[in-house]
Amino acid sequence: MASLILRRKGQLEKQQGTAALSVFCLRQSSSSSSDAPRPLKTTNLSSMRRGTGGRSSFNGIVATVFGCTGFVGRYVCNKLGKSGTQMILPYRGDHSETIRLKVCGDLGQVLFQFFDLRDEKAIRDAVKYSNVVINLIGREFETKNFKFNDVHVEGARRIARISKEAGVERLIHLSALNANPEPISYVIEGGSHFLKSKYHGECAVRDEFPDATIIRPADIYGSEDRFLRYYAHIWRRQFRGMPLWYAGERTVKQPVYVSDVAQAIFNCAKDPDTAGQVYQAVGPKRYQLSELVDWFHRVMRKDPKWWGYWRYDMRYDPTFVLKTKFTELICPGAPIGNLCLERVEREFVTDVVRADVPCLEDLGVQLTAMEDQVPWELRPFRAAQYYDAELGEWEEPAPPKNIGNREELRMFA
Repeated sequence: MASLILRRKGQLEKQQGTAALSVFCLRQSSSSSSDAPRPLKTTNLSSMRRGTGGRSSFNGIVATVFGCTGFVGRYVCNKLGKSGTQMILPYRGDHSETIRLKVCGDLGQVLFQFFDLRDEKAIRDAVKYSNVVINLIGREFETKNFKFNDVHVEGARRIARISKEAGVERLIHLSALNANPEPISYVIEGGSHFLKSKYHGECAVRDEFPDATIIRPADIYGSEDRFLRYYAHIWRRQFRGMPLWYAGERTVKQPVYVSDVAQAIFNCAKDPDTAGQVYQAVGPKRYQLSELVDWFHRVMRKDPKWWGYWRYDMRYDPTFVLKTKFTELICPGAPIGNLCLERVEREFVTDVVRADVPCLEDLGVQLTAMEDQVPWELRPFRAAQYYDAELGEWEEPAPPKNIGNREELRMFA
C-alpha cells in the first residue's frame, strides 16, 4: 500500500512539473508574440509568400466577384478559391444565401460585404483592395426594381468606372454571345431587350475601362441551370407538346458547360495578355434545337424510342404566348419555370460564332461535350425514379447530331 502511494505521488509531481514547463513555454511565446511586426519590404501582393498552391495558399490575386451568388458565380468562386485567391464577395440578398461560399477558401480568404448596385460607396469599398474585379451580374427578366438597362448598362458602367478610379488592374465582364443592337424579332416586337442591353453594356464597359476582358457565353448548362431545367419543366410544355419556332428546325445552338466558363474566367484573371480581349464561350459542337429538345426528353425517359410528346410550330399556337403573358402577370418576381416572353424570344436566336474572335480553346480550356454531362444533369427529372434498372437493361439514347463546329459555321435562313 505504501509503495502504491509513493508511486502515485511521483506521477503527480511529474505532471505538475510538465504543467509548469508548459506555462513557462506559453509565457515565453506570449512575450515573443508581443514584439512589433516585421515591416514589409514591398506591398506588391504577388511578391508575398504564397504557400503550397491550394486553398490554404495565396496566389497574389485579390478578386472582387460581383454576382457571386448566381449560377456562374458559385463555380467561379470555387475555381478562384481552390487556387489560393483571396475573394471579396459583395451580396445584396440574405446572408444565408452567401454563406455557402465560405468553404471555397481557407480561413480569412473569403470576405463578404453587403452592397447595392446603385450605391457607389459600397462598390468602392468592395473593390479598393482588389487587383481583379469580375462582373457576373445579370438578369434574364425584368422586375419593378431592376430593368435590363439598370443592370446590364448602368450597373456595368458604374462598376467599370469605380474599378478604374480605384486602380484595379484587371476587369472581367460577362456579356452574351448574341449581343446585338438590332436583334431579329420573333415574339417581341423589336427583338430581345436582353441582347440589346448586353450590347450596350459592353460599350459602356469599354468606355470606362478600355482594357476590360469581355466574355460572351452561349446558353450555359450545369447544376441548377436555366437551360436544361427550362426545357425539363412541365410548364414549358403544352400538355405533351413542345411549341418551338418552326418546330426548332431553323435554330442552331452551341451550349457550353458552366465549369468551362468558370475556368476561362479564372485563366483570364491569371493571364495579363487577355486584357482588352473578347472571347466567345461556346461548346465544342453545334446542334439543331429540335434535336436537342428531343434528346433531352429521351434522356429523361431513358428510352431511345420514346415519342410520348411531339414538337410543333408555335407560330400556329397563340395560346402558348397567352400562357407566357399570364405567367408574367401572376409571377412579377420569378416566373414559373423561368417562362417569360424574353426567354422565349432568346430561345429561337441562332448562336452566331465568329471565326475572327477567339474562343475558350484559346484560353487553354478543355471543353466538355454535352453527351458526357447532360445525362447526369437530367437524372433528377428522369421518369420512374423508383425503378432501379439493371446495367444495360435500357439502351442509351443516341446523342444529337453535330451539324458543325467552330471551323464549319453553318447558318439557317
